Amino acid sequence: MDRLRRQWARELPDLNTEPMAILGRAFRLGNMIRPSIEATFASFGLDRGEFDVIGTLKRSGPPYRLTPTEMYALLMISSGGLTHRLDRLEKSGLIRREKSAKDGRSVQVALTEAGAALAEQAFRTDMASELAFLEPLDAQERELLAGLLRKLILGIEKQISEEGPAAQ
Repeated sequence: MDRLRRQWARELPDLNTEPMAILGRAFRLGNMIRPSIEATFASFGLDRGEFDVIGTLKRSGPPYRLTPTEMYALLMISSGGLTHRLDRLEKSGLIRREKSAKDGRSVQVALTEAGAALAEQAFRTDMASELAFLEPLDAQERELLAGLLRKLILGIEKQISEEGPAAQ
């Protein structure tokens, strides 16, 4: 990233390339670790989207049930994308669709015992793998970085919400 910034500074000396130093590195970091995360979930027979579904159900706590509407809001995906994932997970025996006890017209997605066990095992493995990537930083540095990223993300979210969907 430093080399890229030097090259741009030579070509466009009046342009501030500071965003590359932060956002460019964040983008590169995501690209670097994505294959490891995907391989971890694949080792459990899941793709990342499928893990997101069973992980969301698991972290919702007992009774590990959510409506599809709650799920696609939490996952920030379309209802069609969620339906496709639910179909695959139901065929695998990791979730089941149940009629809502409150409203017989609506459905809830429930995590099966096998799905809960798999979500936990996959997440534990993923966190161990990701923790290894953080070894170059000590605990204090990790805490500082997490705080700075939190502040940056909250600021960007606020800016996007104020500017509306066109800003995204």
